[in-house]
Amino acid sequence: GNMAEALVAGWLSGGRAQAEEVVICEPVAERRAYWQATYGVRVSAENTDALAGTELVLLAVKPQTMAAALSGLSSAAYTGIWVSIAAGVPTERLGRSLGGDSRLIRVMPNTPALVGAGISALCRGGCASEADLAIACGLFEAVGEVLVVEESEIDAVTAVSGSGPAYFFRLVEAMAEGGVALGLSPEKAMRLAAGTLTGAGRLLAQSGVDAAELRRRVTSPGGTTAAALGVMAAADFAGIVVRAELAAAERSRELSGQG
Repeated sequence: GNMAEALVAGWLSGGRAQAEEVVICEPVAERRAYWQATYGVRVSAENTDALAGTELVLLAVKPQTMAAALSGLSSAAYTGIWVSIAAGVPTERLGRSLGGDSRLIRVMPNTPALVGAGISALCRGGCASEADLAIACGLFEAVGEVLVVEESEIDAVTAVSGSGPAYFFRLVEAMAEGGVALGLSPEKAMRLAAGTLTGAGRLLAQSGVDAAELRRRVTSPGGTTAAALGVMAAADFAGIVVRAELAAAERSRELSGQG
């Protein structure tokens, strides 16, 4: 999928792997041809080919297809590192499927990794060592920041950063809708909204100033920003966001309990 491609592209462009070292296991012939033509990597239709001579296997499949992807694979035949980016699949469940002393790393990335600006949370499971975790962190640093967490925190991570880009995009949409209501063309409104939030994110990341202080610096008493924030406060904007994250975390827990 897109995340796997972002990772592979980041590894190759950053010199963390050579094309001949990467094996892509893909059941669809057209996709195999694409991978080979675009990145020069080795390709195969058989998942077991990923085990031959590789140090790490990335499990980049949908949770509902994980069982099929793992069919025929066993840690008894593979002693390298397993890294999973499948949402809602705990390392304990992966360990049951793989058997043996699996070296498991679970990762929750997010879609800004597609432009090298993601943040990925990683945790150890199974028999993975600190050295294994360090290797995985190095790979995900190719597409953004990394944060080491406990697996018990993954549901919260999913709610904040895994699903978080969608909250950002929804806010962009809402701000653009407001611009249109005020008479701007949809194109101008979207450009202003997207550019403002993207720039604000960069300011937060690069200034070293926390979000609350940056907000205060924009807000003059009795001014336009204060009027807007007053409406947000009256509608419990912060509470809505928190409740949304709680719902995402609860759904993540439900998915983790399935299977």
